[in-house]
Amino acid sequence: MSTPASRRTVLTAALAAAVGGSALPSAGPAAGAGVPVPAARPGPLVDNRFWNSGADWRSGAGEGTRTAAGGRPALVVGAPAGRTRYPDPHTGRTTVWEYARWTSPVHRTRVAATEVIASWNARTPAGTWLQTELSGTYDDGGTTPWFVMGRWAAGDADIRRTSVDGQTDGRSSVRTDTLAVDDPASGLRLVSYRLRLTLHRRPGTALTPSVWRVGAMASDIPDRFTVPASTPRAARELAVPRYSQNTHIGRYPEYDNGGEAWCSPASSQMVLEYWGRGPTPEELAWVDPDFTDPQVCHAARHTYDHQYEGCGNWPFNAAYAASYRDMNAVVTRLESLDRLESLVEAGIPAVTSQSFLKGELAGAGYGTSGHLMTVIGFTPGGDVIANDPAAPTNEAVRRVYRRAEWENIWLRTKRYDASGRVASGTGGVCYLFWPERPTAAQRKALAALGID
Repeated sequence: MSTPASRRTVLTAALAAAVGGSALPSAGPAAGAGVPVPAARPGPLVDNRFWNSGADWRSGAGEGTRTAAGGRPALVVGAPAGRTRYPDPHTGRTTVWEYARWTSPVHRTRVAATEVIASWNARTPAGTWLQTELSGTYDDGGTTPWFVMGRWAAGDADIRRTSVDGQTDGRSSVRTDTLAVDDPASGLRLVSYRLRLTLHRRPGTALTPSVWRVGAMASDIPDRFTVPASTPRAARELAVPRYSQNTHIGRYPEYDNGGEAWCSPASSQMVLEYWGRGPTPEELAWVDPDFTDPQVCHAARHTYDHQYEGCGNWPFNAAYAASYRDMNAVVTRLESLDRLESLVEAGIPAVTSQSFLKGELAGAGYGTSGHLMTVIGFTPGGDVIANDPAAPTNEAVRRVYRRAEWENIWLRTKRYDASGRVASGTGGVCYLFWPERPTAAQRKALAALGID
């Protein structure tokens, strides 16, 4: 499988060539053979910080923004700070927009980080959109420029939602949705950051985006080819709907070659419907009525990143989920399988990102350089129960994967690809979606991750 160099090494869409897996070897070299792995740093590996309260919005610096009161205080356009011209690279149109801007206070992370991933929750009615940026500070005192982490609109009539390629200061670079230190082995780390939101609307209107959550996950996961097997906790399985990406093969190929690459939106849609959310019949009217599960087509269209040319942009999937009534969503990393088990115990499924060769995950039947699935439970023996959209039918989506194999594949940061070369692993990346009023157990499980 070949992919543009601008995309991150570990893709987050399972492409057909990977899912087929016929050209992939069953195993690579022995884990870590001939490749030194640095010792793990002491202390926490992941830091989550999200701004989402009235006090949070007041703590930042606003230029034309105000806080809209309510059950979920939201950042909105007040008196615009000015006008700007945006040349959309994907439509060729240049349009004038009014804008307002909010900049967060500096957040000093608990983790001296090699990677930072931003995510946001917002509504963007027609005629509005938003841009999220991040600027970090290095441990040697240097700072990054303002990097664009995403240009987002829930619809696609005004702008084409997009990541921005080619952003680097020679020390760190943005890889689709992730700001990463270019050479972690050098010891360079990011120790703090600020986020900046720019809210856009059609000039002369009262329209506005509404943002009720923005933040980032910063991490320094040690390089590792293998992760020791953990001890199982209590068994539980959640009743999460099942959707196959492969039943959509050939549908709407303008969105990342059709359903064969829709593992991320299929997974996001499963979790949304677990929480009782989803598009209305009116919102699905654009889908061919002969297509089953039109909501998966809808999710693909509304998560599609026109620069990445795929539906696997992590923050875009979180933003899609949060566009539904009273929903919250973040992109984060979990340090251990135990953390994931505690979420499932509380009733929160997770969409996880992993990559593996055919034969590394018994029962999968394929290999992939990047794939999303939904963890819905654990067996009494501790094995992982996953809704895997790479199945041929909805009925076949539920899979049980061996605990030690799945845990290693998900949490490792280094692996061998089909050619025997060292490649990246995602190191525990996942999406978490939950409703505005979670149960006490769900709130506790999220708080343990630093998410409120």
